[in-house]
Amino acid sequence: MQASASVKKAAANKPRRPKDVERRPGAPAPSTGERHQNEGHGRRLTLAFEALEGFPALAESRDRLLSIVSKDHVATADVVSAVESDVALIIAVLRLANQVQDGRGRVDTVVGAVERLSARTVQAVANRMRTFDFFERASVWDAAPERFRLHALATQHAADRVAAEVGYEHRDRLTVTSLLHDVGKLVLLHAYPGYPSQVHRGARTPEERLHQERRELGVDHALVGGVLVRRWGLPTSIATPIERHHNPDEEGEAAFIRLADMLAHYERGGRVSPAEMLQTARRIGLGPQELRRVMYELPSSTSQRQRHVDPCPLSGRELGVLQRLAEGKVYKQIAHELTLSTSTVRTHLHNIYGKLGAVDRAQAVLIATERGWL
Repeated sequence: MQASASVKKAAANKPRRPKDVERRPGAPAPSTGERHQNEGHGRRLTLAFEALEGFPALAESRDRLLSIVSKDHVATADVVSAVESDVALIIAVLRLANQVQDGRGRVDTVVGAVERLSARTVQAVANRMRTFDFFERASVWDAAPERFRLHALATQHAADRVAAEVGYEHRDRLTVTSLLHDVGKLVLLHAYPGYPSQVHRGARTPEERLHQERRELGVDHALVGGVLVRRWGLPTSIATPIERHHNPDEEGEAAFIRLADMLAHYERGGRVSPAEMLQTARRIGLGPQELRRVMYELPSSTSQRQRHVDPCPLSGRELGVLQRLAEGKVYKQIAHELTLSTSTVRTHLHNIYGKLGAVDRAQAVLIATERGWL
C-alpha cells in the first residue's frame, strides 16, 4: 500500500453540505405551506446527514483492524477483511481514499481504497473512530448500530452467495453496496423520532415499508441513502444501486441488492413476497431451481471468500522451495529437483520465513496458501 502526500490534505477537507432532495422535473411548484414543510424536512435531513459523521464502528472490529495494521508484516487481504467487517470503517476508509488526488480516479471497493492508502493512514483512521459495544450502549444511537450492522452483514452474505451462483464479476464492489444499502435508514432514524415504528405501522414486507416511508415522509430510505453516499463523495457506481435497490424494474447491481435484502429478511424469519423475490432473481439470471438452492444453503453457509490482493513477496526460486515443502518433500529431494545444494535450500527457507513472518515451515505453507500464492 503506497501513501501519497495528498492523503493528509484530503483528511483535512471538510465535507460539503448536502443539497435537499430535488423536486422531479415537470412537477408543480409547491405552495407556501408545502415549501415550509419541505424546508422543515430538508433541515431535518441536513442535521441527520451531519450526525452520521459520528456514526460509530463496532469496538471489536476497530480493535481487530488496529491489531492487524500494527504488525510488522501487514497483509492487504487481512486489512480489507477487517475493514469490511464494519460499515463505519468502510465509509471512513472509502471517503478518505476518494479524496486522494493521485490521478487514478475514484475507487468503489475496499480493496482499491486500502491499496491507495498506507497502513499508517488506515491505522490513523481507525484510531479516530468512535465505537459502540453491546455492553456499553451509545447514548445517541442506542441499539441502532447493532441492528444496522447485523442486517448489513446478512445482506452482504446473501449478495455474495448469489453473485457466486451467477458468476458476477464485481463482487468486491457488491460487498460495499450491499453493506451500505440501508444507510438511508440511519438518516431517517435520526431525523424522525417516530421512525421506523410509527412510519412502518401495519407494513409487513420491505416493499410495504418503503411505500409507508414515501407516504408518511415524502422520501424513502433508498433515495436518502443515495443522496448521503453522493454527499460523502463516493462514486456513482455505489450511490446508484443503493438509491434504486427497491425498484422492481432495476437490473444489475441494484437487483442483486434487492434480492439479497429479501433473502436476509427471509433467513431471519421476516415476511417477503415470493413473487417479488422470483421476479428479481430472474432479472439477474437466477431461475427458480437456483434460487431454491441458494435459499436452502444460505442459513448454513459460512465460507468466506479468500482475497488474493497481496503481491507475493517471494522470488520464483523461493516459491518453488515452498511449493515442494507443501508437498511434503525433504531438503535433499528439493535440492535434487531444483539442482541446488541442501545448504542453499536452507538459505531460501530462512529467507521465506523472514518475508512471511513465519516461525516454521508449517506456518509458512499456511500463510502462502491462505493468500493465494500456492
